[in-house]
Amino acid sequence: MTRSLRTKEQGEGRGRLIDHAARIQTGLVIHPSYGRAIAAGATAQGRLEEAEGLAAALDLVVLKGEIVGLRTTTPATLFGRGRVESIGDFCRDHSVDVVVVDDSLTPVQQRNLEKAWNVKVLDRTGLILEIFSRRARTKEGRLQVELARLGYERSRLVRTWTHLERQRGGFGVMGGPGETQIETDRRLLAGKIDRMKQDLEDVRRTRGLHRSARKRAPTPTIALVGYTNAGKSTLFNRLTHSTVEARDMLFATLDPTLRTLKLPDGRPAILSDTVGFVSDLPHELVAAFRATLEEVQEADLIIHVRDIASEATEHQARDVQTVLASLGIDETEASTKVIEVWNKIDLLAPEPRAVVEARARRPRSDHEAPPLAVSAATGEGCEALLAYLAGRIDHRAPADIVLGPEAGDAMAWLYRHGRVVSRRDGDGGTVHLSVKLEEGAEGRFARLFPEVETEG
Repeated sequence: MTRSLRTKEQGEGRGRLIDHAARIQTGLVIHPSYGRAIAAGATAQGRLEEAEGLAAALDLVVLKGEIVGLRTTTPATLFGRGRVESIGDFCRDHSVDVVVVDDSLTPVQQRNLEKAWNVKVLDRTGLILEIFSRRARTKEGRLQVELARLGYERSRLVRTWTHLERQRGGFGVMGGPGETQIETDRRLLAGKIDRMKQDLEDVRRTRGLHRSARKRAPTPTIALVGYTNAGKSTLFNRLTHSTVEARDMLFATLDPTLRTLKLPDGRPAILSDTVGFVSDLPHELVAAFRATLEEVQEADLIIHVRDIASEATEHQARDVQTVLASLGIDETEASTKVIEVWNKIDLLAPEPRAVVEARARRPRSDHEAPPLAVSAATGEGCEALLAYLAGRIDHRAPADIVLGPEAGDAMAWLYRHGRVVSRRDGDGGTVHLSVKLEEGAEGRFARLFPEVETEG
């Protein structure tokens, strides 16, 4: 069923809907190019294609994508007068409904462009917020998106509409002019933002309690991160045998998902699928999604999924590293905690694929994790990935434990909370186990079964 694109009428304090059910919505995508490199490895054409993908994720039919070169910017409209007029002519001739500007627009620029073109204008931040508002499914996700949207719209309350100049009468003996409507809107918006921040703080505390419980259990956690559409959800489904939605679309997954991951030899772990990152991720979203992204901060291992078949893979990797750094994961921690998985090798031609696989096998320093080349779609390399994860999690030396025939409870506990590397049955019903246990699990085992001796 077609859904509606929600927009905000500047200053009105309530939403206006563009009805997708009435007819197909058409869009024009514009990428302003300032004559300088966006980032190493990125191109204006690549950014335009990404913006077109974002527009398609909002169910817009993109009639045209255009790169507009800018030597200087116009404060009132960003583009010069001639360019504004030519774009307006195109919008009228082709009945364009929405113009997407792949850049950050000031509130005044957005308002002036909407008046000049007589269409709805979305900048990059507004576009991503619209997509996120559609995709949020859980209460937490909706809270986070709404908080980000309110923070964005607070800057859009400019003196644009005549109703904002209306005065409300004062109270008391002296009376006074009262407050203008825009001041009322700002005050109400600030109050709503404060309430939502408190709700998200409650979410953060709840997540903290859940993480503390998992640590007591001790089950290691692994978080998937990566650029949007890099194949995180497909890999998540492949590793956990789940059916999380995975489509060839930007931001197909928004709400975080956790599943149990069974590693080789039976050791369980918790795998978390998180929201994808993107170039110039709006700071409102990074702040709002901090409660969710804490799962990444607290993870024992982080799998950075890269679309190795993309021409912009190096640029995308740097964008992900930038977001990780903003979460407090510095280069030193990343070198020991982050594992790069080069996904989509099945999309490479034989010769480029051989080069990628050779790069993955290249020797690295002792502290740097080697990348693993996989295809989440076909399953190639996934078994090797699971084996590598098991080795990274089970880094402690195994303990040798001898159990008597009466120690059935202790044996069951070891199988449940550790990884049994080897087992040998001895005389008289004794069992010799070689078990890998985390430090916390060793202490718990010693307290629960003090009669059992542990070596190693």
